[in-house]
Amino acid sequence: MDIAFIITIFSIGFVGSFVSGMVGIGGSIIKYPMLLYIPSLLGFAAFTSHEVSGISAVQVFFATIGGVWAYRKGGYLNKALIIYMGISILMGSFIGSYGSRFLSEGGINITYGILATIAAFMMFIPKKGLDEQALELVKFNKWFAAILALIVGIGAGIVGAAGAFILVPIMLVVLKIPTRMTIATSLAITFISSIGSTIGKISTGQVLLVPAIVMVIASLIASPLGAKTGQRVNTKILQWILAILIVATSIKIWLDILS
Repeated sequence: MDIAFIITIFSIGFVGSFVSGMVGIGGSIIKYPMLLYIPSLLGFAAFTSHEVSGISAVQVFFATIGGVWAYRKGGYLNKALIIYMGISILMGSFIGSYGSRFLSEGGINITYGILATIAAFMMFIPKKGLDEQALELVKFNKWFAAILALIVGIGAGIVGAAGAFILVPIMLVVLKIPTRMTIATSLAITFISSIGSTIGKISTGQVLLVPAIVMVIASLIASPLGAKTGQRVNTKILQWILAILIVATSIKIWLDILS
């Protein structure tokens, strides 16, 4: 593995982790397609879908730690959401990541495409008055949130993601959680989810050690920087950035599946 390849992997990890920290996702929505396509486009050996999902799972674990640490102050972390959704998504992600060994390459990509498409539609549903409510007065149905998180965890575990790219739209649109609280809390839930995904991928031999380490180093540097930037950016802009990322990724994945 030469230095150019390492720099490429580091750059993918840095860009993805910066954006993930800014908009409250683990980063797989960005890094999954980047890892899948960019190395081969630059003439390096291509990763398989199983290898990409394994590297992504480990990287997300560390990226979300940095993001949560940056958001630890300011009252943005909703502890009830973290507990109910975190436990459920952990269970689901372990089931999905372990079961992914029985899926083909195409099956993993199709699962990813379906999740991204659902998330893309949800991001364009109007969210009027969402950020006008006081953070301490936010309420939600705890068991409904837990069930949704379990379902997300299973699908996300299959593709080596932590599920935040669909968890964030659910929190915004279905549970009506304010944007900045959604971003901070989803990072904490994603961290919990990534535990299950990481254990499942490592236990089934789907993680390449050196690329994973390079991605982790990039994540620990970039994710806190992205989170700090996100705290200063208008919430509408954050929502649009996330929506554009999800839509672009969804289109790319489906074009490749159908080609």
